Amino acid sequence: MAVEVLTTADARAKTALSRRYAAAWQAARAEGALPEIGTADPPDRPARPARPELKHPRDVPRRKPGTPEGRIALLHAVAHIELNAVDLHWDVIARFAHVPMPPGFFDDWVRAADEESKHWGLMAECLEAAGSHYGALAAHAGMWRAAEETAGDLLARLAVVPMVLEARGLDVTPGMIEIFRKAGADDAVAALETIYAEEVSHVAYGSKWFHFLCGRHDLDPKDVFHDLVRRYFHGPLKPPFNEEKRAEAGLPPDFYWPLSETG
Repeated sequence: MAVEVLTTADARAKTALSRRYAAAWQAARAEGALPEIGTADPPDRPARPARPELKHPRDVPRRKPGTPEGRIALLHAVAHIELNAVDLHWDVIARFAHVPMPPGFFDDWVRAADEESKHWGLMAECLEAAGSHYGALAAHAGMWRAAEETAGDLLARLAVVPMVLEARGLDVTPGMIEIFRKAGADDAVAALETIYAEEVSHVAYGSKWFHFLCGRHDLDPKDVFHDLVRRYFHGPLKPPFNEEKRAEAGLPPDFYWPLSETG
């Protein structure tokens, strides 16, 4: 199921398939069954639609968020992030299915993939309400880089994707919500508030299973986190940090401040 989502190119078809497979998994679990995990050979890169055109970050035009065009660009960027997150969560299931993990590991990432699929749909609706659509603008080409670089190490994947990249979302989303609130864009505010509330859990899943694996191998989680982020994440972490939401997700300040520009 994970590989089929990863190899579906169209964004709407990908997210619909993701939600359908997540519902099937969750229905089986609710009945007390554990579907067979199996093994998989996921693609190095997930299938992508012909649009948006993917560009180097420096080549993606910057627009001022105080303008309607800037707000559309912001919604488009979030939609692109959410689509990548759908693939990231199915990829962690498929790529690391050979690592013996409790059923809860799969429960968490299936749920996260389902929620990211919903989030993409919310952003797509906001774009269409604003007279645009996903694929209308260029997008960041480097979104899959962290997945490629951590493809051989589950601990590194958990450290970099949920505990760094998704945690960054907790830092920046309140500011985005305020931009759309000032513009009177109630639909975008509601959508972003849903994303903000649910992303805390995704960061928490990363922290939980990172600590689980460190415990399994008798490793110090903080030291391992610092080592892996320095090895696989390019550049320092950027404050300001949303310390309240990060703590709620199981990320204490001594994990991320030492990795910051001022750490």
